[in-house]
Amino acid sequence: MEANPWFFRDLAYVFLGAVFGGMVAWRLRQPIILGYVLAGVLIGPFTPGPTVTHIHTLELFAEVGVILLMFSVGLEFSLKELLRVKWVALIGGPMGILLSMGAGVLIGRWMGWPTVQGVVIGSVISVASTMVLTRLLIDRGELNTEHGRVMVAITLVEDLAVVILIVLMPSFGSMDSERLLVLGKALGKAVLILVPAFLIAAKIVPPILRVVARTRNRELFFGVVLAICLGTAGLTQAVGLSPALGAFVAGLMISESAYAQEALAHLFPLRDSFVSLFFVTMGLLVDPKALISNLPLLGVMIGLILVGKFVIWGAVVKTFRYSIWTAIIVGIGLTQIGEFSFILVQVAKTSGLVGADVYNATMAASLVTILVNAALVRYVPGWISQARLQRRAATQASLVPQDLRQHVILCGYGRVGSEVGTALETFGVPYLVIEVDPDIVETLRGRGISCLFGDATHERILEEAGLERASLVVLTMPEGDKNHVVVQRIRHLNSGVPILTRAHSSSNQEALLEAGASEVVQPELEASATMILRALGYLKLPSEQSLAYLERFRKALGTGQVGADGTKMPLPEVFEFEVEGPPLADQSLRESHIRERFGVTVVAIRRHSGELVLNPPADTVIDSGDKIRVFGLREQIESFLPTVNLRNAAS
Repeated sequence: MEANPWFFRDLAYVFLGAVFGGMVAWRLRQPIILGYVLAGVLIGPFTPGPTVTHIHTLELFAEVGVILLMFSVGLEFSLKELLRVKWVALIGGPMGILLSMGAGVLIGRWMGWPTVQGVVIGSVISVASTMVLTRLLIDRGELNTEHGRVMVAITLVEDLAVVILIVLMPSFGSMDSERLLVLGKALGKAVLILVPAFLIAAKIVPPILRVVARTRNRELFFGVVLAICLGTAGLTQAVGLSPALGAFVAGLMISESAYAQEALAHLFPLRDSFVSLFFVTMGLLVDPKALISNLPLLGVMIGLILVGKFVIWGAVVKTFRYSIWTAIIVGIGLTQIGEFSFILVQVAKTSGLVGADVYNATMAASLVTILVNAALVRYVPGWISQARLQRRAATQASLVPQDLRQHVILCGYGRVGSEVGTALETFGVPYLVIEVDPDIVETLRGRGISCLFGDATHERILEEAGLERASLVVLTMPEGDKNHVVVQRIRHLNSGVPILTRAHSSSNQEALLEAGASEVVQPELEASATMILRALGYLKLPSEQSLAYLERFRKALGTGQVGADGTKMPLPEVFEFEVEGPPLADQSLRESHIRERFGVTVVAIRRHSGELVLNPPADTVIDSGDKIRVFGLREQIESFLPTVNLRNAAS
C-alpha cells in the first residue's frame, strides 16, 4: 500500500506551523501552546493560505500526544502526594461538575434555551482540558505544588466523568433505566478488569525495568517504557475508559521506582513533539467565523467558563479547608475547556440535543478560554503574592527578634537557600530568611527560624530584617535581574555589609559586582571547575597544580577575565615536546630541577616504546626520544624551552 503524499505534506505543515507559532509566542514571552493553537488556526481549512486536509488522521496522532503527556505526568507525580488531595478530587470533583451543569440550566432559562440544551452546555463547560492544564503547570514548574496537585486530581476525575456523560448524554431528553443499566455494566466491567491488572502490573513492572536497565541498552529501555505506556492506554480504552487515564496510572506505577527519571529523560523529546501536534490540531478545528456567527451564545459560554467555573471551583476547594489563595489559583487554573468538551458536544449534536451553533460556539469558546486561561495562570499567582505581602506587612515587625545581631540574612529558601540555611544551623550561626512563598514561611516559623514574608527588593523588608546589624547577606534567588535590584537596595541602606550572590551568566555577574556584590557565584562555572578537578584527579595529575589551575580558572572566567590590576588573567597551559638529547636526556626529574628553576611541572612522559607515565615520580629518568608534557604559565614555558633541544614541539 502506497503512502498518501498529502498526509506527509500535512504533517510538514503542522510541524512548521508549530515551530513558527512557538517562536512567535516565545518572542512575545507568552505560553508556547498559544503559538501552537494559533498556528493551527492559520493552516486550518477555515482560513486562506496553506491548508491541512487530513485532519482526522492528525487527530489520531494528537491522541498519542495526550497519552504521552499524561504518562509523563504520572511519572513526575508521587502517589503519596496525590492521595493527600483524594477527598477534594473524589468528592469535590463531582460536586463541581454538578454545579456547572446547574449553572448551565439556570443561565439557559434566562436565555430562553430548552432545558436539555442548558444541561448539555453545563456538561460541556464542566470539563477542563487536562492536557492544557498540565502543560501550563509543567512550563511554570508548579506541577508538584499544592494547587498543582489539586487541579490535576480534579481534572482526572473529570476525565472519568466524561465516560459517564458520554453514555448518559444521548438519553438526556428521556432518561430510561436501560441506559443506566448499560452504564452500570460498563463501569463494573472496567473495575473488574483494570483493578487486578494494575495491581499485578505494579508488582511486575519494576522488576522488568530492572532487568532491562541492566542491559545498558538505551533503545531497549525506551522501547519497554513506551510499550508500558501505550499498552496500559490501550487496555483502558478497550474497557471503555479514557486511554489518557490509563497512561497516567502507568506513569504512577513507575514513579516510585528508581527508573522514573531515566524514563522521563527518554520520553521528553518524543512527548514534546506529539504535544505540539495536539495543540496545532486543536487550532485546525476552530472556525474563526464562529466567533461572530452567534455572539450571544458564545459570550454566555465564555462567561460561564471564565466566571462561573472560577466561582464554582474556588468555592469547592475552599469547602475542603484549603486556603483562600489555593482556592483562587485552582479556580483560575480550571477556567478553560478542551478536547473532552469537543467529544461531549459532538455526542450531543449527533443525538440531536443541540445544533451546529452550539458545536461551533464550543470550538470557539475553547480557543478563547485557553488563550485567556494561559494569561491568567501566568500573571494571577504574582498578583496573589503581592496581595499576601500587603496583607501580612503589618505583622512583620513583631516576628523579628529585636536583639538579633551579627546574623546572616538569607534571601530565598529554595533548594540552594535551604542548603545554606542547614550549614548555618550546623555551625550555630544565627540567620533570618526573607521568602515570598507563604508555605515555606509558615514551615520555617514552625521550626523556630526567624523568617519574613516579603520581597527582598523592598527596602522596608530589608530594614525589618535588621540589615544594619547583619554580618552577611546571601542571595540565592535564581533571577539575575532581581538579585541586581536587591544588591542595589542593600548598598543604599548598608555600604559595608558583605553580599554573596549567585548569577547564571557572565554579564549578570559583572553587573552584580558593579552594583556592589562582594562575591558572585556562577553555578555553571562551579560545575565546570568541579568537573575539571575530578578529571585531573582521575588522570593522576599533581593535586597542587590542579588546584592552582582551578584558582586561576575561577579568577579568569569568574571576574570578567581581568586581574586586580585590570589586566587579562592568563590561564596555565600544557606544552608537549620531544627530547632529542642533553641537557634533559639521561637525567632524572630530580636531577634536572625543571620545577625549581622554571616553575613548570612535568605531568606526563610518553616513552619511545609508547608507554605513558602519568604524574611521573621524581626519580623517573628521561630518555632521548621521550615526549615530555609540561604544565605552567606561558611565560614560564617560554623561559624553559630555550634551555632544551626540541624536536616537533607542539602546544
